[in-house]
Amino acid sequence: MSKNWGILVLPLISTQVIANSNTVSGLCKDYLQPKGWQPIPGIIPGTIDIQANKVELQGTDSAEFSGDVAVNTSTMTVTAKSALIDKRKGLLNASGPLLFQDNYTKVNSSGMYADLSQSEFSLLGAQYELTEQLGRGKAEKLRATSTQVDLFNSSFTTCPSSTPFWAIEASTISLDKEKGWGETYNTVLKILDTPVIYVPYFTFPIDDKRKSGLLTPTLSSSNRYGVEIVTPYYLNLAKNYDALLTPRYMSNKGLQLQGEFRYLTEQHTGLIATEFLSDDKSEPNLDERYLVHWQQKSYFNDNWRANIDVTNVSDDNYLTDLGSNYANQTDTQLSRKAQLSYLGDDWLVDLQLQNFEVLGNHAESYAAFPEITVKNQTAEKYFGVDWQFTGQLSHFKNDDAKITDATRIHLEPSVTYNINDYAWSFDSKLSLLHTHYEQNGSFNETEFAESISRTLPQVRLYGQLNLERNTDLFLTDGIQTLEPQIQYLYAPEKDQSRIGTYDTVKMQDDFFGLFRERRFSGVDYISEANQFTLGATTRLLDNKNTERFSLSVGQIIYLSNSAKPTENTLDNRFGEKNYNALFAAETKIHWHPRWYFSGGVQYDADEKDLIRSHMTIDYRGNNKKLVQLNHHYVNDVSGNEIDQVGIFTSLPIDDNWQVVASYHRDLTSKRSVEVFAGVQYESCCWAVQITGNRTIETDLNQSTNFQDPVFDSSINFNFVLKGLGSKSRYDASQLLKQGIFGYRRPYFLNN
Repeated sequence: MSKNWGILVLPLISTQVIANSNTVSGLCKDYLQPKGWQPIPGIIPGTIDIQANKVELQGTDSAEFSGDVAVNTSTMTVTAKSALIDKRKGLLNASGPLLFQDNYTKVNSSGMYADLSQSEFSLLGAQYELTEQLGRGKAEKLRATSTQVDLFNSSFTTCPSSTPFWAIEASTISLDKEKGWGETYNTVLKILDTPVIYVPYFTFPIDDKRKSGLLTPTLSSSNRYGVEIVTPYYLNLAKNYDALLTPRYMSNKGLQLQGEFRYLTEQHTGLIATEFLSDDKSEPNLDERYLVHWQQKSYFNDNWRANIDVTNVSDDNYLTDLGSNYANQTDTQLSRKAQLSYLGDDWLVDLQLQNFEVLGNHAESYAAFPEITVKNQTAEKYFGVDWQFTGQLSHFKNDDAKITDATRIHLEPSVTYNINDYAWSFDSKLSLLHTHYEQNGSFNETEFAESISRTLPQVRLYGQLNLERNTDLFLTDGIQTLEPQIQYLYAPEKDQSRIGTYDTVKMQDDFFGLFRERRFSGVDYISEANQFTLGATTRLLDNKNTERFSLSVGQIIYLSNSAKPTENTLDNRFGEKNYNALFAAETKIHWHPRWYFSGGVQYDADEKDLIRSHMTIDYRGNNKKLVQLNHHYVNDVSGNEIDQVGIFTSLPIDDNWQVVASYHRDLTSKRSVEVFAGVQYESCCWAVQITGNRTIETDLNQSTNFQDPVFDSSINFNFVLKGLGSKSRYDASQLLKQGIFGYRRPYFLNN
């Protein structure tokens, strides 16, 4: 239950950070004191080892030491000019200049008083440094115990230089090693030795423990939101649940309130979130705008599990307009799903309730209330073959459709015979697909039938060879593999025009899709099939078994014209164009540890029509260097051709400065789609980040013109004093994930 948030110092508050903000990066590692202070070998806990040039006894219980005095216990070491020891009371007085060290601090001081029996130390005129994380300063008096360090009339900073960029000065600073937090009283924050703010009380992290408090705000400006200020407040309610309250002020829209509650028990883990904007000044025709999100996973025992994932918004344009952490701005629909599963030794049973909220001017989707799926976990073997069964009962409802509700029963017994060997495999499957529908609504008998059944056999035969040989082609002591595949698929023609479409969509026709049993998800439409699919994959692996190259090609060959997709009568039920003699290929090349290439293509060999393609080149260098070039083409997306090229780059200028940028351009419409740029300065004790973004503005509450877009421009500013803020608030690697086209590693058509 961790999440990275930043931190801000404000009056009379406590602040919190999940990630360790004092973790030493490469910028600061040279300034950290050597870790691993150890007591002298062989010292017994509770005893004192003293070394000095001169000793003078004062009775039987006290002694005065002088000249290169070294006092050692199992918890600390003191080197001083002189020291007075009371053995009976366990007291130590030392005069300086002296050096005190334990496994947490290193202190130069003018004098020290210690109760060795209680491991309590007081040092005067102290100049201290923390040794487990960055932290240093001065104090008129420093008091240390085994769990806490108290500083009086003191200063603190994580900056290593003698003239720190920032520092806090306070009447009292307490560093609690067990709780992982520091507290200050009557504090002045100074930047470049100039007082900036007075704070009566605040806390700050010295490790990764959580605590309630106000987190780092973010400040930005954009055409859409105007001036935007986000000020999250974290509530550490208990070890297993917490909350985050976030007011978000937008000068062009108003005040939005966001809340998140997380919980974790032995059986459940989940999150409940809400977002609410009572009055959007830029959208006077809308009422309250809100988002509700609930996500939970439950593990009752070895057999029973549950899952809930629900997101609901007030209006179609909520995500594209206001954005949210709980859904993507590019989502076209929101899923609401609740599932209860039984995993027995022999049977798997799923009870599911699901519907979709379609965003934008599109037909509403059917809801499944409920859907029950029964499937045997392990195949039963009779007569040398495996027998399996899948059954499903579904009830669909959509008040806006011609078929307002329907009940579907699907039964699918199957017989499989498989052989798997080292060099080859063979899979065969004979299925009987029987589906019965009861359909109700405002339709006539020529469109749909109130009661209809469909029974289809389906045959799939699949074989693969696994061949390999030693090769020196482009590699030394490499291995080349060749994996030819062949599949035969048969399903007879069947008139299915009087059956509604409830949960069935056309699936991706990539290389892996060529070898699927069906072209459509769901069972409302079973396409005719009488076809061979031929394909092969070849790979090159180096002597460390790392794949350096792969190429996969495949094509469907139809044995009858009626089985070709363009011959199937779909009446635009799935809204996509069909293609014949589909050819698909994809390749990955990793010819150098820092270079990656991936590409893929789908092509209609009959019509000589390019369906879609992609290409990505990645370079990943040292010290966060990154460059990615990509190109994507799709010939039909809602009637529009998409032909886009993009670049991502992250270039460190030196140890402190880093530039991040991305640019995407649509070659069809000859315009930019998204432009993003950011610059960051990071030193050992502070960081500043400035970013700018320009993207196409989408409004799903009204019809949009694809050829005449409106752009939204924004500027964001983030400033962090390291040690008073989380690294997650200024991590440059996160910048490339902002915006619509977030950077990711090379991806493929099957993703």
